[in-house]
Amino acid sequence: MDSEILSSELHGTKLVIRTDDGVRTYDSQFLVAALLIFVARGSGRIEPEEAAQIIGLIESHFHLEGPESLALITRAMTEMVDKPSLNVLLRDLGQTLSDSDKEEIALMGLKVVAADGRREVSEIEQFNHAMEGIGISPEILHRAFDRYFEETMPGN
Repeated sequence: MDSEILSSELHGTKLVIRTDDGVRTYDSQFLVAALLIFVARGSGRIEPEEAAQIIGLIESHFHLEGPESLALITRAMTEMVDKPSLNVLLRDLGQTLSDSDKEEIALMGLKVVAADGRREVSEIEQFNHAMEGIGISPEILHRAFDRYFEETMPGN
């Protein structure tokens, strides 16, 4: 069911939208879940390894239990389908994040890209598009790549 967004505004670090169905609020947890799903879909579908990685990253980063993490991811998937224009509005929410939060999000995105063992060009393009969309600078991306390679180098 496509819900048209009638209005939206930022309230601090929350995005509030109004639709025919009522008012919905989105926060950084929702943004991260939506971004990771967006990155994983870069190859056309979300592979099981990517889904497991997303669930684990959400649980760990936000200190959520499995069912809470799964509910957040399910909500993000549903809302992004129901409200296609939400993508653009979430970019505004991304601008409210600190540089350290952006670096963590970029690192999580890299882990999702690598989760299935294949690094497809379409996934990297999707990753880059998502990171640009929320205003992650090249310097922050560079730090996230450095951390990713440091964590995944043999012997570490």
